Amino acid sequence: MPSLTELQMRILAFERSLWLSPGAKDREITDAIGLSPTRYYQVLNELIDRQEAAEFDPELVARLRRRRVARGRLRSAD
Repeated sequence: MPSLTELQMRILAFERSLWLSPGAKDREITDAIGLSPTRYYQVLNELIDRQEAAEFDPELVARLRRRRVARGRLRSAD
């Protein structure tokens, strides 16, 4: 079974943090992770579909999956 890379584990750990403003989070993504915010969210979205991510941090992955579904519902309601 493939395991998570160090970058993928760092992204999941980073997502556990709470942010008061999106701008602060975007700056920290670039500084701490070394990715553009757009690329970060692309990687994160792919990552939360992986079983290895769910095994690494089940609560976080479940929360992120629920949030993605809710955003999809909001978009389809427009």
